[in-house]
Amino acid sequence: MLRNEKVRIIDDLHDIFANAGLVVITHQNGLTVGEATELRRRMRESNATYRVVKNRLTQRAIGDTPYEGLSDLFKGQIAIAYSDDPVAAAKVAVAYAKTNDKLEILGGGMGELVLDVNGVEALASLPSLDELRGKIAAMINTPATRVAGVLAAPAGQLARVLGAHAAQGEAA
Repeated sequence: MLRNEKVRIIDDLHDIFANAGLVVITHQNGLTVGEATELRRRMRESNATYRVVKNRLTQRAIGDTPYEGLSDLFKGQIAIAYSDDPVAAAKVAVAYAKTNDKLEILGGGMGELVLDVNGVEALASLPSLDELRGKIAAMINTPATRVAGVLAAPAGQLARVLGAHAAQGEAA
């Protein structure tokens, strides 16, 4: 690999570590091309990225970033999953690791917070940002719906009373 190419890769990785909301470190031993492609497809669907990295270049790139504490995990056949969403990459990686023994989660990080395997799995169990936004919108919308129902109830009751009175008049 040429020196210019190495510098470009280091700069690219440095940008990833400087801007990512979450980084998950995985050990991928024996993952086939088809399996890796499937994992990358799932990551893309969740707005996350999966990338195989060279350990030495990554250890150089990770310096002076919030993820500097993860540098000890880069040993062996390593790949990183990263996303801006602090949950997306963890969800996909954990779900895929449960179905494929060739992918092992080593740890991860959210900014300067270093996560072990259990921390990544706990993070994966949280709802994504889109799910949280939907829940908040539903919580905001529910009181408005209830208020509208309460305001409409007296008119509905009046209409039912008048309807029942009219029905009694017709029966008589």
